[in-house]
Amino acid sequence: MSADWYPGIRAFCVHWKHAPMLQETFAALEREFNEESDASIDAAKGLVECACRVLIEELDDPVAPLKPEATDTPLGQLVGVATRLLNLGAVRHRAFSDLIKQHNRLTETLRVLRNEAGTVSHGKDGFIAKLSAHHRRSAMLAADAIVTFLHEAYLEREPDPVRTSEPYERFEVANAIIDALVSLRAQSDEDGLLHVVAVLPDGEEVPLAIEPSRLLFGVDREAYKLVLNACREARVVASRDAEAT
Repeated sequence: MSADWYPGIRAFCVHWKHAPMLQETFAALEREFNEESDASIDAAKGLVECACRVLIEELDDPVAPLKPEATDTPLGQLVGVATRLLNLGAVRHRAFSDLIKQHNRLTETLRVLRNEAGTVSHGKDGFIAKLSAHHRRSAMLAADAIVTFLHEAYLEREPDPVRTSEPYERFEVANAIIDALVSLRAQSDEDGLLHVVAVLPDGEEVPLAIEPSRLLFGVDREAYKLVLNACREARVVASRDAEAT
């Protein structure tokens, strides 16, 4: 088997590279998969669960939350909440619920079968090994199909800029609209705050106030470092001049 079995899972994990639990689960899945271990079956389920939780955390409305409180929420319920938050149709929801149920059932059946067979089972262990290999593949394919479905549905949406953990680059279309139609003017006050006014297309003004350090740190870290070094040198010079006088 190769990583070609789960391209959708990889794409999802690259997109959400700042989600630490997801990255740990993905690392475990790749490790168990590469070792051809049956633990990759559980890792595949864990990855789907983790992907659902990432999307739920991103999309859930704190005013009317759908996020399950229990830590042991069934996988089917998590997928159901994720599809609701993605505003997917009821038909797709039912179809994917059926897929989740069958996936869970097959996983449990395999676990029982292996437990009953044991390490030595009158020549049947070769059959069990083949069954495990096929199920590892089916587990990965099913998990990849679910994660791909959810991820592509998510990418078709524009996140809420107030609540999202997505970066600025995720709002490419919205950013272009603002940049084309909004102008800015700025001035600093005696307290060192930078006052910026965003002038909207209808002439309405939206005032903002921000420290220069916060603006530099958020926009350009190299510029922040350059300005910081220059300011430190200026302080040293000012201190020397004060001592000289």
